[in-house]
Amino acid sequence: MRILIVSLVLLLIILTGCEKSTRESSNQTSSLPDEEITTRALDFCKSNGMNQDFCILIDMGIHSGKKRFFVWDFNRKRITHKFLVGHGCCENPWGKDYSKDNAGFSNVNNSHCSSLGKYKIGQRGYSNWGVHTKYLLHGLESSNDNALKRIIVLHSWEAVSDEEVYPNGTPEGWGCPVLSNSSFGIIDPLLKTASKPVLMWIYSGK
Repeated sequence: MRILIVSLVLLLIILTGCEKSTRESSNQTSSLPDEEITTRALDFCKSNGMNQDFCILIDMGIHSGKKRFFVWDFNRKRITHKFLVGHGCCENPWGKDYSKDNAGFSNVNNSHCSSLGKYKIGQRGYSNWGVHTKYLLHGLESSNDNALKRIIVLHSWEAVSDEEVYPNGTPEGWGCPVLSNSSFGIIDPLLKTASKPVLMWIYSGK
């Protein structure tokens, strides 16, 4: 009887350990955009005369320490690049990662939050941050139509890592989607050579 009890306890420990290992492995793997998102993105681009070669999808429902900035190739129907991206700190201290797994959103000026919705990536210009290049973002929905007024732009920042930092999060700014300098160096040529305006869609897949 004692041997049976000991055996059952050991089995329970093993099963618990396996479950924990599986859960941790799952948590460390970035989720990918689902077919509904990519289909809707393409339909939007067709309807609005935007670039139909690729778009940018950012899933803010994913932990900020994981790669959640996706370059989606419409023709090949696959992700060609994925990066870490920071979001707005809202009422939390700037430069920390307090909302790494629970980002807040707002379209209000000085909220320091990111805004969900579809954006048209606009003019390329000078930035005080990172590699000193930015792209203006034109909010196309009621949830993000204050983007230009709020100076919400796509830019880089030295504080953002090239590789996933989970369970830590990516440092949070004042609402802009921010990439590492290296990641921005990959995105920049794609945007500069795009024949039509590129769609950036920030959503929360939770």
